Parts: sequence; structure tokens; C-alpha cells
Amino acid sequence: MIVVTGGAGFIGSNILAQLSEDGHTGLVVCDWLETGDKWRNIAKCELEDVIAPEALMDFLARNAGQINAVIHMGAISSTTETDADLIVRSNIRLTNDLWDWCCQTGTRLIYASSAATYGGGEVGFDDEMNAEALAKLRPLNAYGWSKHMVDRRIARRLAMGATTPPQWVGLKFFNVYGPNEYHKGGQKSVVAHIHPSARDGGPVRLFRSHNPDYEDGGQLRDFVYVKDCARVVSWLLETPSVSGLFNIGTGEARSFKDLAHAVFAALGKEPSITYVDTPEQIRDKYQYFTEARMDRLRQAGYRAPFTSLEEGVADYVRTYLEAEDPYR
Repeated sequence: MIVVTGGAGFIGSNILAQLSEDGHTGLVVCDWLETGDKWRNIAKCELEDVIAPEALMDFLARNAGQINAVIHMGAISSTTETDADLIVRSNIRLTNDLWDWCCQTGTRLIYASSAATYGGGEVGFDDEMNAEALAKLRPLNAYGWSKHMVDRRIARRLAMGATTPPQWVGLKFFNVYGPNEYHKGGQKSVVAHIHPSARDGGPVRLFRSHNPDYEDGGQLRDFVYVKDCARVVSWLLETPSVSGLFNIGTGEARSFKDLAHAVFAALGKEPSITYVDTPEQIRDKYQYFTEARMDRLRQAGYRAPFTSLEEGVADYVRTYLEAEDPYR
């Protein structure tokens, strides 16, 4: 069995879809489905079981000999969440428990870190896994801090020569977009947010720049298509010799204006964009530039190309957002 926590969520459900396409069986989802349409994210997958997060550790204990890998994507992923105790319980405590369990049972572990650990990017975006390098990073929010704390804990254990899972991988996801994010509300990608207005001819709204070094709409992000994220995870399962902390982006920063133009192009419409002030509550924590260094993943042997912004947005818009059934 392969257990995917957060398996009904955005990235987790795309990983499940990829593993199903690759012929994996025994797929177990750990997630809350709640009362909306989140269940549709996993409705097309052949699943072994669906379990609630509070039942996870008991499930692992009962099935330890049958579990080949844990893919841990479950987390409070909102960068605006202010309940730090909730973030500790969901993002730190569970990840630490899963690391310890995988060490004890010799089970492979792939877990989600985040590009939010880099904070404002003052010291770059190098996915170096050692205590000294990680200590220099300054996340801007509690979500980023929670992911960073886990990375630092693991780095300390590596330095001490402590036992690790037979394969362990942390993935620092950059700005992910794509199908199955519809339940995320305000945390959906900009593509999903602006699509309805772009479809109707615009205008779409982007944040105005409050940094003189960037024009309005010129804020830069490393936008990565969720299908590429899922392909990396699939490759890691096929390559158990690879362990480490890796960025998951494209290695190329693009502007929000580029992204909006790609949405209009996918719809066959002329761009129409207006700008609004960045909300004051996030303005001092706003990242103006992110760009993943992808050297380490390439050096580890991953050779597949990453989807360009224009190609990824076109696939997302035409295959999913414009479809009667938008789910992967």
C-alpha cells in the first residue's frame, strides 16, 4: 500500500491520479472530505481505503508490514492562517510523528515542505539541506515557519547520524496551479481566480506593486503545473536510491501579468487587466520574487522537462476549467 495524506487535497489528489495512471494499486487516502465536493478530487481513482487523519497512526500500526511508502501532503496550507497552535498540531506534530514511524518501520517517506520557507528570498532559493544553511532562512508567516521547523529537525538528525527512513524526500513546492484546487477558496491559484472574469471578457484584477523595483503585475513567481509535481513524486517512488530536500518549480520566474495573458490566450480573448492595492494585512509579508534553483533535482537524475507557463495554463483552462467535469 501507498498512503497519501491530504490525498483528497489539491496536490495530493493529483499525485493519486498520476500513481493510478502509472499502474499503482493499494492507494490509501488520509483526509477529511467534509460536506462539499472535495470527494470528487478522488472519485476517479481506484482506492484501497479512505481514512480520517485522526485514525492515521492506528491504521499505520495495523498495516505496517503492507505499507511501502507514505506520501505526506496533508497540512494547513493557508499562508494567512493565524492560529499557530492549529498549525503546530497539523503541520509539525503529524510530520514529526510520521518521520519517527517511518524510521522505526523502515518505510519510505516523501513529505511536503514549501517555498514559503525562503521568506522574502533575501538569501536565495537554494534547497541546501544542512543546519547552517537552513538557519539563515526567515519565513514570513506561520505556515512557512512550520514547514521550515520540520526541515531543520531533519537536518539536525542527519548531522547526528540518526536513523532515517530508507528513502526520505522533502519537496519545496513553489507556486502550484492546476486541476482539483477548487475547494481551496481564497487560496486557489490566480489562474482559477481570474478565469471566470477572463472567460467573460475581463477585466481581471491583479495586485498593484508597492515596490518601486516592480511594475504593476510585474511581481515574479515560479509557477509550476501540478501535473509536473505529481510526475516528480512518481519518479521518486521509482527511484528509491534518491533522498534529500528538493525544490519543485520550473527554475524560471514569470510575472503575474504573463500568467494573466496566458489565461486570456487559452480562451482566445484579448487581455484586459486592472490593478488593485495589495491588502494591507499581507503587504509587508508579500514576496515579489521567487525562482527555484533546480540543480539538485537534476543532479539526482530527474530528466523530464517542466511544462511552460503558457502550455500549463492552456491545458488547465481548456481541459479542466472550461470542461463540464473539471476534475482530474
